[in-house]
Parts: sequence; structure tokens; C-alpha cells
Amino acid sequence: MVEVVAALIWDEDRFLICQRPANKARALLWEFVGGKTEADESLQEALIRECKEELDITVAVDDVFMDVVHEYPDITVHLTLFNSRIAEGTPKLLEHHDMKWIKVSEIDEFDFCPADVDILAKLKQIKA
Repeated sequence: MVEVVAALIWDEDRFLICQRPANKARALLWEFVGGKTEADESLQEALIRECKEELDITVAVDDVFMDVVHEYPDITVHLTLFNSRIAEGTPKLLEHHDMKWIKVSEIDEFDFCPADVDILAKLKQIKA
């Protein structure tokens, strides 16, 4: 199982989503920014590194919003999603195809990675 971290970054009533690159697994699906942890780092350290690498932002990592285990045909992931906020910088597209700030009411307009389905359902419940 691969440990993966992601950030739920809010800007008032909108949160940040990123579209996966066309040349990677789950091409062009939407997701939360983040990625795989490395052996020598905590989940929080991994998230800070991934946000810097992918969007050139520094995030402040808060509490865990939710974690899920999802089996894809090629990989099983344990995804931990942290409530986070931008401490420094403005998001830039360094790896993703696109990014958007969306409201919870707009979730169904986007095709998300299957691992995010339960997380999105929880977001809809708490923001309803």
C-alpha cells in the first residue's frame, strides 16, 4: 500500500482542485494537490514538499479532514487529506494540466479520481 497525502485548501467558500497531467495514470481527472510520501518524512512534511513541488506554494498543514484506502487496478493507496491553508505564495501550474477554485455545489461538474469519491461525499454533507 502506498501512503499518499493531499491538501484541502480553502479560500472562503471555495476549495482548490487540480487536474492530473495527460501523461500520468488517471489522466485529466481532478484531485486534491498532493502525492506520495517518501520513506524519511512525516505525512505533514510530505504534503508541504508536494505542494511546493506541484504549485510553488508553502502550506500550513492543519488537522486531518479524512483518510481513505482505495484500490486502483495498478496501485492501492492510503490517502490522508489534511485541512490546509496557503501560508505563502500563489498557486502556479508546475505539474498539473489545470487548477480551479470550486464551491462544494460544483463538485458534480468535475470528474474526480475514484479515491476522492468518499471525501467529496463528506464535503457535500458538511457544507449542505
